[in-house]
Amino acid sequence: LAADTMITRPIPSSGESLPVIGLGTSRVFDVGSSDAVRAPLREVLDILVEKGGSVVDTSPMYGEAENVLGALAEQGGLQDRLFYATKVWTDGRDAGIRQMEASMDLMRVPRVDLMQVHNLVDWKTHLDTLRKWKEEGRVRYIGITHYRTSAFDRLEALIRNEPLDFVQLNYSMVTPDAEDRLLPLAAEKGVAVLVNRPYEAGAVFRRVRGRELPGWAADFDCASWGQFFLKYVIAHPAVTCVIPGTSKPRHMRDNAAAGFGRLPDDATRRRMRELLKA
Repeated sequence: LAADTMITRPIPSSGESLPVIGLGTSRVFDVGSSDAVRAPLREVLDILVEKGGSVVDTSPMYGEAENVLGALAEQGGLQDRLFYATKVWTDGRDAGIRQMEASMDLMRVPRVDLMQVHNLVDWKTHLDTLRKWKEEGRVRYIGITHYRTSAFDRLEALIRNEPLDFVQLNYSMVTPDAEDRLLPLAAEKGVAVLVNRPYEAGAVFRRVRGRELPGWAADFDCASWGQFFLKYVIAHPAVTCVIPGTSKPRHMRDNAAAGFGRLPDDATRRRMRELLKA
């Protein structure tokens, strides 16, 4: 039987536990103010929390996402149950400070759990600010992000040389490159890992279109292809949390289910990769 609580992983720099399944807001939370478009997103947040998740990742780059997240969390009384992760995405110290303060206002929070330098834009300037903010308690954790393997060399250099709490990167069954150097390095350096693009914008599902989930997926409490792809990612011990984006309550429910029960071992993960190649 699957365990009845979501799997958690510790943030290495603090020991605080985070649930392994979170929520990304890119595109999906960039919506208008009508109840018709916001109601499903409110339900998505409710399901995330109900299932034991907490991490919601957003950015000023995502249109209305920070504002929508802030409004819905406030309406639903979820503010104390979410782990807010957003980003700074601009050039210059003063512009960065203005943007981060605006993010807090939009999300209606007095401080951000995790502030990340989005796609490494002017990272040195912003990390300087963020270290001060962390000391002052304005942010709890600091990190860096990218969504392309072409940036992995730069991410690697920063993980090696900068004191960071988090790195966010792309990792999936069809793009497993992070396994080579970045995930082992993050584990070695005590840096938590948020994973974006676990479904590769749907590319993983296209690989298995029309195919039945193998019977042996039940050996690691897996009941759908979505859970198959997410369980592969969170089975890597260096991964702290994966943040698939969705605006559909049924998809949020399915994603959350990947955080329960058994995970595939190394031999099973090899078998999963072979199946996807076939």
